[in-house]
Amino acid sequence: MCEFTILMPCLNEASTVGSCVNKAMQFLRDKRIDGEVLVVDNGSSDQSADIAKASGARVVFKKEKGYGNALRHGIRNAYGKYIIMGDCDESYDFLDLMPFVEQLRDGSDLVMGNRFAGRMEPGAMPFHRKYIGNPILSGIARLLFHSRVKDFHCGLRGFSKESVLQLNLQTTGMEFATEMVAMAELMGQDIGQVPISYRRDGREGGSHLRCIRDGMRHICYMVGKWSQVRKSAVSSVRTDN
Repeated sequence: MCEFTILMPCLNEASTVGSCVNKAMQFLRDKRIDGEVLVVDNGSSDQSADIAKASGARVVFKKEKGYGNALRHGIRNAYGKYIIMGDCDESYDFLDLMPFVEQLRDGSDLVMGNRFAGRMEPGAMPFHRKYIGNPILSGIARLLFHSRVKDFHCGLRGFSKESVLQLNLQTTGMEFATEMVAMAELMGQDIGQVPISYRRDGREGGSHLRCIRDGMRHICYMVGKWSQVRKSAVSSVRTDN
């Protein structure tokens, strides 16, 4: 057991995973934090897992593909009381995690990064995602789940392992990012937010994100969960009457 796990899902990211693990390890050393770096290899066909191990990470494997599958497996296998998760594509700064550490130590259940409140490198986020996709999806989520979270889909976030396990997260794909925040709101958890820097994706193969497909998965999850909650509330009122 340790205090913090820095968790990275990984799929064919040999060009960037070593650098990300090195920075995360340096952060733990510099801040004298009792922690580990955990990489979940989600079926890579390159040398990602070997590079992660050589850089100092503990590596576990999840064959069933999917962002949610990888992260749920990593959360279950994390040794840390707290977990900070982030993609190993060099878009997030693993040397600048103290705002997450401080809020988690102060009692927050979930701490969300906000890419739009921090410094975003030119070209880090395509126009359609920056001005259309992310604002619309986050806006729908805030409306349906009465949330103040500004960047629902930020991949850099921290949480208490105990708190996140209470959410009983189920989704397997990119919609996992929305499910975590939505369920935390529905469970009344304490959610903090911190501005973060966001850089260009450093991977040779580019992003794994498929905007239309993944966007629809987010919308389907949000509408489905909202409908379920609404039906449950109506049923409860009828029972009470």
